[in-house]
Amino acid sequence: MSSKIIEITTELVHPILEEKNLELVDIEYVKEGKNWFLRVYIDKEGGIDIVECGEVSEQLSEKLDKADPIKEAYFLEVSSPGVEKPLKTLDDFKKNIGNNVFVKLYEKIDGEKTYEGILQNVENDTLSIEYKIKTRKKIVEIPYDKVAKARLAVLF
Repeated sequence: MSSKIIEITTELVHPILEEKNLELVDIEYVKEGKNWFLRVYIDKEGGIDIVECGEVSEQLSEKLDKADPIKEAYFLEVSSPGVEKPLKTLDDFKKNIGNNVFVKLYEKIDGEKTYEGILQNVENDTLSIEYKIKTRKKIVEIPYDKVAKARLAVLF
């Protein structure tokens, strides 16, 4: 059910984003407490502002009302993905070489299922991440198809 809603929302939002030179980062349809939320995360080089989010929200809301893919009451939220932006595609990784990333894997590599470190390179569908074990730096090679989830990670 939720994957169908995400699919329809993706189809409806793409022309709006293309017209405004914005990029779709993620869509989620989730229940929190008694309420359902349809969240659309958008971005562009240099970041987006609240006016752009509002415009996309208005236009998307009209299209969703016409298509009517969601039967229950829900809240539509259009926003920036924030500093811990999800990395969904190989291109997302390529754009973030040199940044700190958090990667969760489908299966263990070198005994670990999660890695956080600096994305060094993306080559032949493989990510190279430099991470620390105590005071030593190591590099792990992760095949892209082993990545379950990934996002930018803030360093403190």
